[in-house]
Amino acid sequence: MSWEIADGELTPDAAPPWLAPLVTDPTLIKDAYRRRVPAEVLAALTAANATAAVTGARRDAAVLVLFSGPQDGAPGELPADADLLVTVRAATLRHHAGQAAFPGGAADPGDRSPVHTALREATEETALQASRLRTLATLDTMFIPPSGFQVVPVLAYSVDPGPVAVVDQSETAVVARVPVRAFVNPANRLMVYRKENTRRSAGPAFLLNQMLVWGFTGHVIAAMLDVAGWTQPWDTDSVHELGDAMARLEAEGSYGEVQR
Repeated sequence: MSWEIADGELTPDAAPPWLAPLVTDPTLIKDAYRRRVPAEVLAALTAANATAAVTGARRDAAVLVLFSGPQDGAPGELPADADLLVTVRAATLRHHAGQAAFPGGAADPGDRSPVHTALREATEETALQASRLRTLATLDTMFIPPSGFQVVPVLAYSVDPGPVAVVDQSETAVVARVPVRAFVNPANRLMVYRKENTRRSAGPAFLLNQMLVWGFTGHVIAAMLDVAGWTQPWDTDSVHELGDAMARLEAEGSYGEVQR
């Protein structure tokens, strides 16, 4: 399988000014991502990646990071109506069940590039019309254990992507265009860690009214907020075990008004 970006697949000039910091130098996003990951976690990821390479367990994958909003604006100034496409994976899936995620998945043998994979998977999961968006840039590849995916995030933009919805409930539980201001809102931010790990390994997360966004997706969103200049001061000492954070989400009435 050829896994290279073809001429014309990326159109960075289509980015509105408010997305320009993310497109001008996409490597800054991975740099910001790595700054938030504890050294021991980075070491474990590097070791797992090396092992997967030796055993042949690594698989190519891509996700679509789709922002929508107005074409005007200024760098560092987030439009009030900007949104980000996010899904929640079905609870029955083998890998990352119940997690919030960008639409995307593993490359098929016929896929030409990460852009092709991201658009195909997003269309299959959300009924998105790919003709209504422009792909702007690819971010650095990131390795995600235990699935063994080498994921290429594909940054994209649309003035209006149109309606989106769950296509297959066996794969996807929720499809939502989440206001970016909900991720920026300090009241929605926290740090989470898995029970089998320590608080030192906690990573950025977002507790919204439909989902807890954490893990790889939470890290990427947090890094993008930093690079774009949208991050507001928030309580980084608000650290919760993952199960406790999920329980807060599931408590009836707890977060009906948080996403704003």
